[in-house]
Order: sequence, then structure tokens, then C-alpha cells
Amino acid sequence: MKLFLSLIILMLSISSHANQRLVIDTWGDELRLWQQKIIPAFQRHHPEIELVIKQMDSWNYVPTQNQRFANQEAGDLVMCKPFDPSLNWFKAGYLEDITDLAGMENFPSFAQAAWQTDSGASSFCLPLGSVMHGFFYNKRAFAELGLVEPESEAEFFNILERIKSHGKYLPLAFGSKDAWAVSEVALQNIGPNYWQGEDGRFRLLEGKEAVDSPAYKQALASIQAWGSYMGEGHEARSYGDAWALFNSGKAVIAPGGSWEIANLSADLELAVFKPPVPEGQQQCYVSDHTDKGIAINSASPNKQAAYKLLQWMTSAEFAQLFTESEPGFFSLSNHFFELSNPLARTMQGWRFKCDVTIRNFSQLLSRGEPNFQAQMSEVSQAVIQQRLSPELAVAQLQQSLNQWYLPQQQLFEQHKLEQQHCTHPLVINKLEE
Repeated sequence: MKLFLSLIILMLSISSHANQRLVIDTWGDELRLWQQKIIPAFQRHHPEIELVIKQMDSWNYVPTQNQRFANQEAGDLVMCKPFDPSLNWFKAGYLEDITDLAGMENFPSFAQAAWQTDSGASSFCLPLGSVMHGFFYNKRAFAELGLVEPESEAEFFNILERIKSHGKYLPLAFGSKDAWAVSEVALQNIGPNYWQGEDGRFRLLEGKEAVDSPAYKQALASIQAWGSYMGEGHEARSYGDAWALFNSGKAVIAPGGSWEIANLSADLELAVFKPPVPEGQQQCYVSDHTDKGIAINSASPNKQAAYKLLQWMTSAEFAQLFTESEPGFFSLSNHFFELSNPLARTMQGWRFKCDVTIRNFSQLLSRGEPNFQAQMSEVSQAVIQQRLSPELAVAQLQQSLNQWYLPQQQLFEQHKLEQQHCTHPLVINKLEE
């Protein structure tokens, strides 16, 4: 009888392990990708584990997940936005600590930082993919007008002027209706070349450089000059409208993120160039923004299976599969592989030519009020629409940080003291006269 019961328990155990089901919550449009590519590849290693993708609205993903976690309805694994949204989940106890996961060493420190505690002591999401910024262009129009890819900002504006003078095409497919796009697709595209990528980002975080410095004024002045080449009515042109314009072949150049690669018109012959550098600068910087990670729900009843999935996702096999299957989303791992999509391959190649960085408002600077990310969107839009000068824009950004961010408050006070020391002798001299 005991032997019979033992066999039943063993059979039930084997049955339960043979039918483990993992639900993965995500905001991306990746259901087809997972079903056709990733799930079959994973199940060749673990046929006993079923993967189910639960797709949610991108814009409301974080508040929706906040509620799902609170109601204990979240999936076994969840896709992670970078920095604070996911950090808040970890602090609330919703995510597993995966610091000691074998394979984490395959990811560089800048990639891990997006899903670590401020001290870097704990990791809670596995880095998955990044997105890059650059300028897509119509190769046939370039050939027709005798244009070549620009390296410097001066060459870039010379090209825009030549396209405008020719009259057949709109030089720049971009709109300023959506403030987020002006900040993230325009300013964060060219800006790293001005504030020197990660070095400048950390100077801002550490209070060693102010936002109202020449680098930020020059970057905003550069995107302000775009307005002359975006055509009439760009103030009412949305992000989606601008891409429809570019895909129609009526515009020559489109500033954009690599996530648009999958949506580009197959009827056009397209290429992409990296953000042009200011005149006289040799070093280039590109935004390679940490966009997506994945975490294990600490309340999942299927953690063992979830860890098997994460372990596989640290491999070179997954890195190449992910990047090939979803062109424009680049693996954050250190694994080397060649991409077949020419646009994605070109952008990935910038990692070896330029220093990479992330959006400078993402880490720490958007925790307080006024929200720095929101402020940057607001002033970027006002600048490109000629409603605000670059000088007033950076002053407004600086004022917002001075209200709550201690390192910038300390820098501001330091500058005030330096100004007092500089002006005091002049005051004395004038009194003596």
C-alpha cells in the first residue's frame, strides 16, 4: 500500500512539472514574436514549461501593474520599465532579488544599473533590450540631390538647406505637437554629443554641472533650428503623422528611434546615420537607452520554472534571437553576433564607434516635483516652436531641479558664493572712489 501511494505521489509530481505554465506580463506588441520565435526556441530546452504572453496597453502599463500587484493578479514574470517604476515594485516586495543569477555577468554595468537599487547592491530585473536614436533617410532622394551622410552639425544643416532649396521634398519629417517626442526623439538624440554622454549625465547627477550650462543651451539651440526645415504646420503634426509623411516618400530625413525600424515602408530604400557632432568635435555619443527588462514576481507559485527562463535569457542564443526577431530592439548583453537587418546592423555598429549613454532624465532626476522629464518635454516643445529661447529654457529646467534635487541645490549655492566673492571687491573699489 505504501509503495502504491509513493508511486501516485511521484506521478503527480512528474505531471505537475511537465505542465508548468508561466504568464509573462508585457506592454510591447511582441505576442507574435514570442509565439513564432522565442517560445519554440525556449521549449526545445524546456518542453515541460508553457509560456503565455499577456499584453497590456503601453501607456498605462505601470499603473495597471501597480493595481495587479496589489490585487495579487500579476503574471509569473513581468516586463520592467527602467529605473524608478520597477525599483518601486522591488521596494514593495513584488519582485525577486536576482543579484546572484548566473549569467548576470554577461551584462555591462550601465545595462544593469537601470534595474538595480541606487547603491547597486541588488538587481531585480534582467536587462533585455535597448533602443537607439539616429536619423533615417531616403537613399534615392539623397542620390538624386547628390547628398552624402553628414558627420558634423554644419554638414547636417547644409544638407537640410539644400533639400529645402531644391523644393521637391520636405527636408525633415518631424512634428512638434507631441512634447514627449521633441524631448526624447530630438533633444535626447543629438544632446549626448553636447553634454558628452555618460560623463555629462553623471556630472548632472552629482551636482558637478548645471543644466543652465552652455552644453544644454547649444543642444536646445540646435533643435530650435530644425523648425525651419519641418514645413508649415509642424506644431499640429503628431509623431505618427510625421512618420506617415516620411513613409510616403515626401520627406527625406526623419529623426527617430530604432523601434521604428519594423514600421518603415518596404517601398523605400532607406538608410540611417548617427547624430552629427558639433563642429570640431571628434568623439561621438549616441543614445542607447535601456528600455526593457524582465523580472520574477515574488508571489509566483512557479518560481523554479521562471528562473529557468531567466537563465536561458542570459545566453547568446536568446540575445541573437531577440535582436533578430525584433529589429530595432538591441540585446543589452555582451554577446557578439551579426545582424541581418541592415538598418539595425548599422545602428548596432555605432556601439563600437561612439560612446553610448541613456536619456539623462531617467535616473534619479524625475523623482521629485517638478518632474524633470515632464519639464524637459515642456521646454523642448516650446523651444522648437519658437515660444521659448534656449537660454530661458535651461533656466527653467535649472529652477525646477533647484527646488528639490540636493546636488543641484548645492551647486547653485556654490555658484552664488563664487559670484559674491567675485563682485565684492568691485563694490569696495567703487565705494572708495
